[in-house]
Amino acid sequence: MKNISFIFLALLIFSCESKVENTKTDFLTPFEVSNKKETATYNEVIDFYIKLSKEFSSINIQTIGNTDSGEPLHVVTYSPKGDFDYKKLSETNTMMLINNGIHPGESDGIDATMLLFRDLAGNEIKTPQKTIIATIPIYNVGGALNRNSTTRANQNGPLEYGFRGNAKNYDLNRDFIKTDTKNAKTFAKIFHLINPDIFIDNHVSNGADYQYTLTHLFTQHNKLGGELGEYVHGSLMPQLQDSLSKANWDITPYVNVFNSPPENGFQQFMDHPRYSTGYTTLFNTVGMMVETHMLKPYHMRVEGTYQLMKNMISIAENDGSKIKNLRNAAFSKNSKKEHYPISWTVDATKNSKYIFKGYRADTIISDVTESTRLKYNRNFPIEKEVIYQDYYMATDSVKIPKAYVLGKQWENIIEKLDLNKITYSTLKKDSAITVESYRINEYQTYTSPYEGHYPHYNTTVTKTEENKVFLAGDIIIPTDQPGFRYILETLEPSAVDSFFNWNYFDTILQQKEGFSPYVFEDTALKLLETDSILKAEFDHKKMHEPDFNQNWYMQLDWLFKKSNLYEKAHLQYPVYRIKQ
Repeated sequence: MKNISFIFLALLIFSCESKVENTKTDFLTPFEVSNKKETATYNEVIDFYIKLSKEFSSINIQTIGNTDSGEPLHVVTYSPKGDFDYKKLSETNTMMLINNGIHPGESDGIDATMLLFRDLAGNEIKTPQKTIIATIPIYNVGGALNRNSTTRANQNGPLEYGFRGNAKNYDLNRDFIKTDTKNAKTFAKIFHLINPDIFIDNHVSNGADYQYTLTHLFTQHNKLGGELGEYVHGSLMPQLQDSLSKANWDITPYVNVFNSPPENGFQQFMDHPRYSTGYTTLFNTVGMMVETHMLKPYHMRVEGTYQLMKNMISIAENDGSKIKNLRNAAFSKNSKKEHYPISWTVDATKNSKYIFKGYRADTIISDVTESTRLKYNRNFPIEKEVIYQDYYMATDSVKIPKAYVLGKQWENIIEKLDLNKITYSTLKKDSAITVESYRINEYQTYTSPYEGHYPHYNTTVTKTEENKVFLAGDIIIPTDQPGFRYILETLEPSAVDSFFNWNYFDTILQQKEGFSPYVFEDTALKLLETDSILKAEFDHKKMHEPDFNQNWYMQLDWLFKKSNLYEKAHLQYPVYRIKQ
């Protein structure tokens, strides 16, 4: 009897051990099968996760929304107890969202996350008990389907990869605010469904040559602000760096240089809301980009990305409650703020210093252009203290209103508000409301196309107060809500990534009614004869501005715009503010 029990126990142990040992061999990825030289295709990625979800109750795959490619977006979730109710899970767990393939040529995260989910499901690594991990396996589906082996000119593998632009040739990491693509609209649905506490976006980059395989780009901590920003800069980032160092994976802040030796120092990249981590910051999510170094061998980049995500999960297990509390505190503090910063610059009075591991940078004569060129010499590794400018300060701010008022005719803006769970009320009848009104004073426009737009910048406004009648169906958007930062960043026209700067209100910039000079000449004369203040201002302008004095049309146009004949809609910003 004892022998039978022993044999049964031995068989049971052998069976269990075989199950664990076979997890990796049963679910080999294309990366592994190809001797770590290839990245999975879109179909291989989705088939892999479907197979994994059928085998393990802790893995779930679902489709959510569309992309410009015509294919859906998928979300894969690891939940150790097999519960996939995001709202319920977020009450007691730390929620992590990993985004891959926003630029499919930067495929490291695609392969690394497949390995990570397989190893989580098979208990190959320590199983998190308080952290739920969700991933978008490939965000830019259209780019992933458009495979080639040439467009990543500086990249060391894989053998074939996807293209940076999506099916409509948009760079999706510039589309999170303007949401021109179906991809971005679906991402907003996924983001607000999961409501992640931590967001990781996996990338590959190269601005210089250096010894590191891994670089990190955390969202700018001053912009994130408050205790949450201090935690990212003073605790989370050092924890990640130290844990990776102990695992023999050195990491550096993202090397934000172009054709300049990094040992000269560099500044932190400012992630405006157009970028993934800039967008997630608007909802107090702790965001970071992984930027592996594209000149390093592909297998090292994938393995480094895997290790970083694994370490971030460990940090989330330990600090999850703290992060959730800091996020909640940040939401509650918004209602107590009086001003909101809308533009930033490097704070030259503060910086960080650390030992950077690079290569000697030589300046030599180019055999191609016969001009000087930069060449890194890998035979001469260097370690040098560098100045890292990772502090920013606000250069402009606005007083926070109680609410904004927007006309019902701006459906494209209302759609974006809806996507981002912004709440508003609708006027039931025509109503007169005292509001602050903006007129666009000055703005500049880029002369080259950028992601389907010619964006504005350096926008300034003049503000007046008026009593204006709004119509039934117009909406009132209170600022005291979780999407507070999204509202300010998009509706304040001077903010870098405002809807105005992204051209969504360009119709107000074109004057619709004008004058014929031969008719208006007589009207202009009457204006000057009946308004002594206007005439004095006109004469002063002619006397002190030679260009104005010598341009008869400019003079008539100036007088026209000073008269009540000039249309009020021209340069009138159609979003109004209700004061606190």
